[in-house]
Amino acid sequence: MTQKPFRPRRSVLYVPALNERALAKLAHLSCDAVIIDLEDAVAPSRKDEARNVLSTFLSTREDDGKEIAIRVNGLSTPWGRDDIALALSTRPDAILLPKVEAASDVLAASRLLDDGDPSGKLAIWSMIETPRGLLEVGSIASLGREPGSRLDCLIAGTNDLVKDTGVRATADRKWLLPWLMQMVLAARAGGVDILDGVSNDFTDLEAFAAECAQGRDMGFDGKTLIHPAQIAAANLAFSPDESEIAEALAIRAAFDQPENAETNVITIDGRMVERLHLQQAERLLAKAGLQRKAT
Repeated sequence: MTQKPFRPRRSVLYVPALNERALAKLAHLSCDAVIIDLEDAVAPSRKDEARNVLSTFLSTREDDGKEIAIRVNGLSTPWGRDDIALALSTRPDAILLPKVEAASDVLAASRLLDDGDPSGKLAIWSMIETPRGLLEVGSIASLGREPGSRLDCLIAGTNDLVKDTGVRATADRKWLLPWLMQMVLAARAGGVDILDGVSNDFTDLEAFAAECAQGRDMGFDGKTLIHPAQIAAANLAFSPDESEIAEALAIRAAFDQPENAETNVITIDGRMVERLHLQQAERLLAKAGLQRKAT
């Protein structure tokens, strides 16, 4: 399977499709990616209006390097197919499918994209936000190993999981932690990225920073956000620090030595280092913008 190019997803900001003022400000924000929402953020009576606003925005914006995803409405709704058609005409980087509950949901969306995007460049991200979706997350994530599925990223929909299960939403998220770790494990098995759910109180940045650190330590690639004030803390939490970068560069340099070209285990400063650690180091360096140049 061809290695996908790395794209940072430390901070991924939700923006309602009807919020033209917020859309106009996106070029000046330091988030890595944006999810423009046609689903929860748009009332049924305004879906057509939202698509028109979004179409104008995407057709006139200058590329500032941010990854753009459109959260479409589910294919079982009256609006899902029109949202897919909009994505095919405006060519964002991805569509985000809400309430994915089975691998077949992803495959159905992929088939709709195939006719208008035979190159397969338009990726699919999937929300895991229902009890059934959580139970099926392993089979959903496994599609990441199937090139034709387009699956590239999972997102934890913690608000909906809290609502549907009745667990208490405590500050330490202790009742959610087993499920979040289950998602991370599935994502790693499927070779796709995984983003942590939103934090609803954007005024308490200290608590938000702690939640970002928790998500980072659990293995998430980044965090979804509801307000620009959260961007800086997410970028900081999900970026490697100087000591991590230095260690990763040392591992890369050691394995680049000619005498280690065919070696799977070496010693660096008295510590055993395996080639699997090189893979981890390369991913960390990519997060720091220090990935190897293509040859």
